[in-house]
Amino acid sequence: MDALGGLFIIFVIARLFGEGAERCRQPAEVGELVAGVLIGLGAAYLATHGLSPHGLWALEGPLIELVAQAGIFFLLLAAGIDMQPRSLMRNGRAGLGIALGGALVPLAAGIWLGWAFLPDTPERPVQAALVGVALAITAIPTTVRVLSELGLLGTRLGQAMVAAAIFDDVIGLVLLALLTALIETGSMPGLADSLLMVAKAAAFFVVTGLLGAHVYPRISRKLHVLQIASAELAILMAVAMGYGVLAELLGMHWIIGVFMAGLFFEPERVGAKAYNEMKLIIGGLTAGFAGPVFFASIGLAVDLTAVTHAPLFLAALIGLAMAGKMAGCGVPALALGFRPREAVAIGAGMSSRGAVELVVISIAVERGLFASASDDPMVAALPSALILMAIVTTLAAPLAMSLLLRRSPQGR
Repeated sequence: MDALGGLFIIFVIARLFGEGAERCRQPAEVGELVAGVLIGLGAAYLATHGLSPHGLWALEGPLIELVAQAGIFFLLLAAGIDMQPRSLMRNGRAGLGIALGGALVPLAAGIWLGWAFLPDTPERPVQAALVGVALAITAIPTTVRVLSELGLLGTRLGQAMVAAAIFDDVIGLVLLALLTALIETGSMPGLADSLLMVAKAAAFFVVTGLLGAHVYPRISRKLHVLQIASAELAILMAVAMGYGVLAELLGMHWIIGVFMAGLFFEPERVGAKAYNEMKLIIGGLTAGFAGPVFFASIGLAVDLTAVTHAPLFLAALIGLAMAGKMAGCGVPALALGFRPREAVAIGAGMSSRGAVELVVISIAVERGLFASASDDPMVAALPSALILMAIVTTLAAPLAMSLLLRRSPQGR
């Protein structure tokens, strides 16, 4: 009863805050994160006054953790389904150039920041790498929403930004694969181990790519003859879980496999009807139930008291999160012929973080990256600081992007 009651409270409040955020023209996940923070603060207040209604609800436990993990699964599957690589390739040159700068510059800045602030422990290299990976990631939905509202989604600027955001997320997931291997070893690997990690990652992408391009569509087309949506959903889920198992066997996190399964579920491969049906079902499961519980559970993990121990680090983290993307994306955009205002707007739009970054933080905590040095205030504050950075940049990026692009000539 207490586990189900806790899940009910988390889900309802998260959904209400998510709807409220969307009405304020912000991503739903921002509201759901804030809901988690407020639920945690409220529970702490009740506990200190002896008012915690034990037996009615619990804010943690196997059931809530299971639903949150399902949220991660469906978030990454939906992200892969939404990408459509064929359309991405049409804007590949500009998008890839912007994405490389937008990933590598913040990655380097984040590693430097983590190395400068975190204590000298055996885990410092991996913890610094986590900061770098978190800064390298971009939230695609925020970028798309602002471009759509401004009528720029179909322009050269809009298409380049969307392609760059997608490439950025793919780069981020590759970095996550390497980060997962680093977390498992607990320190920076030697040359031989590094080459082995790269070889395993390459083997995974080659195998899943070949299966996705040649085997996956044939099975899907045969099932499509039955005209049963449940059969198509079953094969999609089976492939996602199978790819996830393969990723784990090769030393990567299972979410990489889930993402790849969604990536190859294209309308050109499986048919427009099957694609649209599965996109609707997976999107509904993600946004309607599992996603809000995941984001709220991340918000519950935020320790505002811990962050007060590292205000300078938090300020530097947020500043580098914005500046790193603006420099990393803006310079390639200028080289590709965009106007200075447009180049800055591209950097601002790419500064937003979202679901993938929160998944990265969740994985790092789950794998015990902070357990051995949790008594150090800086290390204890790091996960909360990264979550707050995601909230602030997700709020600030669309505002800055809108201000810059409203005055920019449309139709480029």
